[in-house]
Amino acid sequence: MIGRRRFLTLVGGLAVAAPALATIAPALARPAMRVHRDPSCGCCEAWVAHVKRAGYEARIEVSADIDAVKSRLGVPEALASCHTAEIDGYLVEGHVPAEIVTRLLAERPAIRGLAVPGMPIGSPGMETPGMAPEPFRVIAFSGDGRMSVFADFPHGWIG
Repeated sequence: MIGRRRFLTLVGGLAVAAPALATIAPALARPAMRVHRDPSCGCCEAWVAHVKRAGYEARIEVSADIDAVKSRLGVPEALASCHTAEIDGYLVEGHVPAEIVTRLLAERPAIRGLAVPGMPIGSPGMETPGMAPEPFRVIAFSGDGRMSVFADFPHGWIG
């Protein structure tokens, strides 16, 4: 039988640990990403490292015809970047910050995916020493061609 003092010590320890566990649990439950990239692209590896640091598992698949992959998945040409990730039914095109991917998965909007068109300097994976981050927007897109701003980084991403 456990004594009263020991019981209270255990309950107190759980109360202290609960907030920490609450922040760790969502990271452990994050779905894995499948990242398609061109064989000659190096910034894709840097973006994958960024999402891995945020707690995502990411598996890279190199494709000699990345444009065909984008077309098959339904990435609008106007939003194309250098890599495309699939995660839990969504597409993530280009250098979308991991915090925005987390928001996407928490909110679960009725869209096909998110994109950061082009390769803005300073976005995750495109950090360039000595160069100021460029402003960029994360664009939400649907399967029927609708687009809207999902997140705005007017001063660039500061991670």
